[in-house]
Amino acid sequence: MIEALSERFRRAYVIVTRATLVPVMVRMAVFAALLGALVVTLPPSVIEPRTVLPLLLVAALPAVAPRGPTTTLAIVAIVVAWVVTTAGAGERIALWRLLTLAAFLYLAHGLAALAAVLPTDAVVSADVLARWVARTAAVVLTASVLGVLLVSVSGIGGNDTLLTAGVVGLGIAVAAAALLAWMARRRA
Repeated sequence: MIEALSERFRRAYVIVTRATLVPVMVRMAVFAALLGALVVTLPPSVIEPRTVLPLLLVAALPAVAPRGPTTTLAIVAIVVAWVVTTAGAGERIALWRLLTLAAFLYLAHGLAALAAVLPTDAVVSADVLARWVARTAAVVLTASVLGVLLVSVSGIGGNDTLLTAGVVGLGIAVAAAALLAWMARRRA
């Protein structure tokens, strides 16, 4: 048991000493995006000295281990916290908070996916990272603009329009997931 533990420490030491700048920056960005999502999600009264450590752990675990289920669990925990705090407060949903949260979660998800496939000792060109950041920024900007447009259109028709838009959006999400699953099975 001690030998296995010392072997793990040796592997961790090698990984840390061989790490290059870009993979470390990507993992730091995962941490920052999840921490930003937590700050936007939680009301200021919840963020106090005794809750800081658990919040930092929720943001840090996906940055340290992006390949496992930690990223999904962190994102689900943040979404559940947002729903609970929003429903518990009984106030209207602020559009800026919702869009900021969605942007942070998208960035965290995408960055964690990049960190999962990027070895910590990889030498990555700055052009590759710049193209990835530009593509991600374009997706976030497009989704934000479309989100604002959909929210403004849903306000015109009342609650029925909002319900219809939600059902159509859910149908599109299910259809996209089914298409991706079909494409994955076809390739295998």
